[in-house]
Amino acid sequence: MALSVMTDDRQIITAERATTSPPPLLEMRHISKHFAGVRALIDAHLSVIAGEVHAVMGENGAGKSTLLKMIAGALAPDAGAAAIGASVTLGYYAQHVMDLLTADHSILEELQDHAPNANQGTLRSLAGAFGFHDDDVFKPVRVLSGGEKARLALAKLLYDAPNLLVLDEPTNHLDIATKRALVTALADYEGTLVFVSHDRQFLRALANRVLELSAAGPRIYGGSYDEYVTSTGREAPGMRALA
Repeated sequence: MALSVMTDDRQIITAERATTSPPPLLEMRHISKHFAGVRALIDAHLSVIAGEVHAVMGENGAGKSTLLKMIAGALAPDAGAAAIGASVTLGYYAQHVMDLLTADHSILEELQDHAPNANQGTLRSLAGAFGFHDDDVFKPVRVLSGGEKARLALAKLLYDAPNLLVLDEPTNHLDIATKRALVTALADYEGTLVFVSHDRQFLRALANRVLELSAAGPRIYGGSYDEYVTSTGREAPGMRALA
């Protein structure tokens, strides 16, 4: 099985993906987190079954990014328990991953370092899928814009094609063409996805579960984003359109 990205009616990434492990992939119960005595997340529950796509929503400060960090193991909860399946391969994208790129590498060198067994044609196709064409691949990371760094970090993540993707605002800084290519890739992805996004079309295209975090506590809505809107009578907080 593979994860592919399509753009301009051409397949330009195909990456082999690990076999999805049996459900549940992820189980979190009574998770709480505080920072300097201020509640960031309280009594959150999340059970993720193989193949599900969970959109995590809530007001600013509701704990969305905090929850994703705990799923990824980047942050420990103050209370509660979390378990991830033994055969899960997890990929985590957040804004900080751009800081992990090597400044003196070219784009191509960064990809070669990440995937040393891939041939140059595959890596150039991977780069092209994220908007780096021809001599662009020789640009050093240190001169890239924030958007270009985001594209490079996403390219590395999608090449690995783990069976559980955890994405925190993956469309931030991306141009329209790259956003659409990312949506297409994830819509065809057969793995499991937990993400935070404020792009309405991104949500509509992908989510089949919604976890809403609020002061009243977490609540799961089974179904698509449009079904969530119908059920609640409102859009998610801070929603914006994907052009």
